[in-house]
Amino acid sequence: MQSTHDDVELVSSTGCEIGENPLWHRDMAKLFFVDIPAGTVYTYDPARRDCSAFKRTRITGGFTMQQDGSLLLFQDGRIATLALDGSLCQVASDQCPGNERFNDVIADPEGRVYAGAMGGNGRILRFDLDGTVTEMADGFKGPNGMGFTPDLRGMYFTDSPARRIYYFDYDRKTGSLSNRRTFAEISEDEGLPDGITVDAEGYVWSAIWFGGRLRRYAPDGGLDREVFLPVVQVSSVTFGGPQLTDMYITTTWSTTADSLRPAACDPEAARGGGLYRARGPGIRGTLPFRSRIRFS
Repeated sequence: MQSTHDDVELVSSTGCEIGENPLWHRDMAKLFFVDIPAGTVYTYDPARRDCSAFKRTRITGGFTMQQDGSLLLFQDGRIATLALDGSLCQVASDQCPGNERFNDVIADPEGRVYAGAMGGNGRILRFDLDGTVTEMADGFKGPNGMGFTPDLRGMYFTDSPARRIYYFDYDRKTGSLSNRRTFAEISEDEGLPDGITVDAEGYVWSAIWFGGRLRRYAPDGGLDREVFLPVVQVSSVTFGGPQLTDMYITTTWSTTADSLRPAACDPEAARGGGLYRARGPGIRGTLPFRSRIRFS
């Protein structure tokens, strides 16, 4: 089953250079997302149909929501808390030495955070509740989207330039990742897999940069369906709304990955930069886990 971009609505023309990390904040009934290089954290209020800059800070690769509802920002080696009143507090620095910055991050059900560190030797780092950091895996070209299986026995992880989504065995008790294998692979002419989310049925949604679409993969890795957008640089996706039935999709106008653009991707096509929403009958998501990290 495929959907055309007629089923997709532009909800805000924010003009993000690299719009990323959309997360639904149930307490506020708003979507949060970030423009990475600008360091701008945005909110979108669907009830008011209003998108606005919540906070302007430094380069921010991704964030989690903390247990108290604040945001934990993973930046250019620094980590900061962003309270819902807009106050910002740096809590750690030099947290990804040897890398340029953090990229996508995700909290697990225990409140730990897994963070991709990009630039140089790409790595997955795990932050435990006391702020202790452990390297989980390395050798990635561009650490990107992550998500957990509904049974909490596996974690998906995207390496964009390698065009692969991997699957790790995940141990909830210890936080360990093991037995990495390829879950899905994108051909060179189709684009790059970027941010992902896992829906309530355990299907994996991947945003395809230079592919102008979302792909939904079954738990066995088979392609289930695609949702097409009117722009080609699709960066991430999450579920939101009162029933978690709205898919919010970030896009970008950045030229940083142009060397990886497939020949089949029209260089004159609209790149993106806006925030989109799509709905799929009978499909809903789950709420993100919240982090519980306390840095000394």
